[in-house]
Amino acid sequence: MNNSKNKSIVEKDIVVSLDYTLKVAGEIVDTSEGGTPIVFLQGHGQIISGLESALYGMRVGDSKNVQVSPQEGYGEIDDKAFTVIPRDEFPSDIPLEPGVGLRMRDEEGEVMDAQIASVDGENVRLDFNHPLAGKDLHFSVTVVDLREPTREELEHGHVHDGHDEDEEWDEEDWEEEDEEWDEDSELEEDDEAWEEEEFDEDFDEDDDDDYA
Repeated sequence: MNNSKNKSIVEKDIVVSLDYTLKVAGEIVDTSEGGTPIVFLQGHGQIISGLESALYGMRVGDSKNVQVSPQEGYGEIDDKAFTVIPRDEFPSDIPLEPGVGLRMRDEEGEVMDAQIASVDGENVRLDFNHPLAGKDLHFSVTVVDLREPTREELEHGHVHDGHDEDEEWDEEDWEEEDEEWDEDSELEEDDEAWEEEEFDEDFDEDDDDDYA
């Protein structure tokens, strides 16, 4: 790496500011349009691998369309990432409808996101797959800015000083729920909590180890 502050191309250990629009099956899922670009340290796994690899060699102002397969995005749908919980274990004020997002903690305090896959008379089937698992992702991206990282950013492996609000592209970026995770709650949906003892009695610990 040379000593110039501004870099000319996307390469490993360069801070990238990127405008993007993500489409799935022709529908816009997420976009930075009307907002701020995502800012990340290239080559450190802060964005999905299929997109990150396509950015190498791009310059400021360059645009590109990138197609990302499930294998290089959020993986294929895993049938083992489903679990069934009795309906009466849920608080009455949580809407038990397919597609509703839930957040919960396991016995070790790990936070997990799930969606209600189906509801029958007695049980609720939860899906712990990423919402975009099994999906082909279509990105339209434009490199807005490139710069050299600080020494601290390189040491820590992510951008500092408010450049990106420590934003990483993980499960929260593509979900409709934007609530903050409450460290004191075991399950949240519209700021409602599900008590740990209710959840732990029914959740399969083997599933927990794989999908936390």
